[in-house]
Amino acid sequence: MQKAKKARLSGDSGSRGRSGVMWHTLSDLLSESNEMVDAEDVQVPSFLTCYGVARRSWEGLRDVIRASRKQQSQMVSKAPHDFRFVRWTDSDLYSHRIYFLGMMPGSRESTLLYSDVPKHFSKDGAALLSWGQLLGNFQPAALFGNYSREEELLRERKRLGTYGITSYDYHADTGTFLFQASGSIFHCSDGCGKPFTTVPLKPVEVRSGCLGSRMDPKICLPEPNLVTFIHNCDLWVSNLCSGAERRLTFARTGSTTQGKGSSGGSGSCLLEPKSAGVASFVIQEEFDRYTAYWCCPVASQDSAGNKIIWILYEEVDESNVEVIHIPAPALEERKSDSFRYPRAGTKNVTVTLRMSEFKSNIDGTITDVVDKELVCLFHTLFPNTEYIARAGWTEDGKYVWAVLLDRAQQRLQLVLIPPAMFAPASVDLSERRRLVPDSVHPYVIYQEETSLWINIHDVFHTFPQRRNDEITFIWGNEPRTGFRHLYRITAFLYPSKYRWSEQSIATSDDFVCPLKEEVPLTSGEWEVLGQQGAQTWVDENRGLIYFQATRDSPLEHHLYTVSYERPSEIIRLTQPGYFHSCSLSKDRELFVTQFSCVESSPSVQLYQLAERDGDGLCRQLYAWARLLEPVACPMEYQPPELFSFQCKAGHTLYGMVYQPHGLQPSQKHPTVLFVYGGPHVQLVSNSFKGMKFMRLNTLASLGYAVVVIDNRGSCHRGLKFEGALKGHMGEVEIVDQVEGLQWLAERYAFIDLNRVAIHGWSYGGYLSLMGLALRPDVFKVAIAGAPVTVWMAYDTAYTERYLGLPDANMSGYETSSVVYHVEKLPKEPNRLLILHGYLDENVHFFHTNMLVSQLVRMGKPYQLQIYPNERHSIRCAESGEHYEIMLLHFLQEHL
Repeated sequence: MQKAKKARLSGDSGSRGRSGVMWHTLSDLLSESNEMVDAEDVQVPSFLTCYGVARRSWEGLRDVIRASRKQQSQMVSKAPHDFRFVRWTDSDLYSHRIYFLGMMPGSRESTLLYSDVPKHFSKDGAALLSWGQLLGNFQPAALFGNYSREEELLRERKRLGTYGITSYDYHADTGTFLFQASGSIFHCSDGCGKPFTTVPLKPVEVRSGCLGSRMDPKICLPEPNLVTFIHNCDLWVSNLCSGAERRLTFARTGSTTQGKGSSGGSGSCLLEPKSAGVASFVIQEEFDRYTAYWCCPVASQDSAGNKIIWILYEEVDESNVEVIHIPAPALEERKSDSFRYPRAGTKNVTVTLRMSEFKSNIDGTITDVVDKELVCLFHTLFPNTEYIARAGWTEDGKYVWAVLLDRAQQRLQLVLIPPAMFAPASVDLSERRRLVPDSVHPYVIYQEETSLWINIHDVFHTFPQRRNDEITFIWGNEPRTGFRHLYRITAFLYPSKYRWSEQSIATSDDFVCPLKEEVPLTSGEWEVLGQQGAQTWVDENRGLIYFQATRDSPLEHHLYTVSYERPSEIIRLTQPGYFHSCSLSKDRELFVTQFSCVESSPSVQLYQLAERDGDGLCRQLYAWARLLEPVACPMEYQPPELFSFQCKAGHTLYGMVYQPHGLQPSQKHPTVLFVYGGPHVQLVSNSFKGMKFMRLNTLASLGYAVVVIDNRGSCHRGLKFEGALKGHMGEVEIVDQVEGLQWLAERYAFIDLNRVAIHGWSYGGYLSLMGLALRPDVFKVAIAGAPVTVWMAYDTAYTERYLGLPDANMSGYETSSVVYHVEKLPKEPNRLLILHGYLDENVHFFHTNMLVSQLVRMGKPYQLQIYPNERHSIRCAESGEHYEIMLLHFLQEHL
């Protein structure tokens, strides 16, 4: 394909995001291709006045997709992320060095980069910081397809689409970096007692006797020469200086030197169902927790000066969980894959918290490893706990903390556990009770209950204890008002009346602590963000908390600050009219924001928190410098238009519409409704859609109107809004989507309500099927990708959160499942297309198999497209191209 031609513009560059570059249209780009293209493939817009969309051959549609992808690659800004701020202590020129992950120009792999922040800048913030490569002569990405099974599945859980270094650990006191890449673990150091590097560093591989993948590497906080990792579902530690390596847990008894088979292969879950330090499938998929071990931030020393290290870890036992076998005939190395997968209503994994204690000796050896268990069984202490949603250590290392949920996810307990409650696992239960003093017990410092469900978040910060009998912390509570808000809470840590020595059965109610105070720091019908990477930052020196929220608009995320000592005024720190994602420096003097809007691609700006009032609040910012300028959008790209309307249920719903390119007055255009519609997802926001939603712009460029609506059930609108689908899914979502279509059609003459397609993936695929079944009068065709068709076959944590347990709501499960509505699907051919990856370990191909069986049994027509080598997400470039062509071809032929 020819490259698109550019021409410099003089004068005003027009709207945001298109400055300085004019792009030829997609039709121009296709007509100048060196490839043979049928005349029908490049019909001029006058052809569209009759039919709305020009008909193209399969090859012609492939040209469209490839041209679109070329445009997309030119728009990708490769925005930096995962920032760390380090002070320069010996420079007259620079104040900070900022480390981050990003892609250098011309590269497709993420790597470690840095920028140095000058001490003096013009206050307009127009200066552009240069990027330096921290690593040199290093290939961070494994060859495509060479990921181990564990790495492959973790990428699915995290929805990772980038290659190279995707995360890293950093130890600020020593400047040590640790990261996973190329199937191994590497480390390097910069600064901290040594001059900051000005040339790329050569990372050093952490050598190991373990064959196969080493996952989840971390630097041991009190002893940075130690790194920990997971191998074959057990916890290991290695000394970077001496090379000593030690296995800490023995949840699995198999050999650690078996090569490929040692890395948690499909057979391992059948023979050895236990793991140590590895989060279970539902914890990763439904609670966004991807680790299951936490190193204590402090260490003690013995008389010889050797450090004693403690690592908290979660032990998972999958013995009672059903095994799912997924045939994989296209894979040469294995004929089938096996997973432990808890379907709704069946048994979950059994979990407990344990402790590994060992010595890191002066000579670099690792000795005296002791595995410890709680004084009594975890489920005896906390009998209603089904999920350990979050865990860690308080900053002083005095307590382990954990967020516990019951199975219905309607009751939450925040608990503190003293490390002294863990005793050697080698002694029996009665001996453990004798070893642990009666004065040592857990504390339930906070509880929440709701009739809907509890959304897990990461808003938790403990303050240094001023008194031993109380603790103060910051917490985010959503059930209280229906919107997540910040609270400063003080709980009394009173002694419990329970005594281990009495050998009686303890319950969690024995350890509930009364509250001294609970002070709201924020309030209103908006949400403090605490999921999907959104952070809060506490400035204990100034008594401030910084947080991200939707206070200005449900469509925008901003950074705010408020005093937690004297809460009153909330100050917004980021520029309105944009969607921001922020990171603060440890000294709370700088912050970086990646921001965009629907019309402008992402930009990254560095700000200084400069002038403060007497209360410490910052009301004056300096735009210090930019790390990334917005990329100019091609003229072919037309951003969507945001809209809102009042639905009959009384809520304001938000949407966006892509108008057909080359729009002619009074011309009707076929309309594509792109949906997700499920909880924990928001599609409509004032952020740039040119990368993630480029497919929708391609549809608009071909003459389709494209509509996206966030219905009731989507996130960032409060628990009541999201909870509209509690107990019954697939109903209110379709009602809201149809209302939105009708509202738009009354205002935009180009929307053709007689030719509406509904398309989505995962929950969006499910809603596509439900839309065609419940409203075949509205939707002419449906394209359903990887759909859930029977909720009884989806996982426990997600399904039961929204539908409850099957025994208590069987009618809700049935009415919410597509397979119970097959008789309502149309009898006319060419109205239903189903797409699914055959290796999908999340929404198993069983769902499509079940639906197709019912369609065949009832004599209903359908089309099915299988992707034999794909999981829940389509990752292979060829598969992705085929899917997009298939989508365009089906719409062209049948809408």
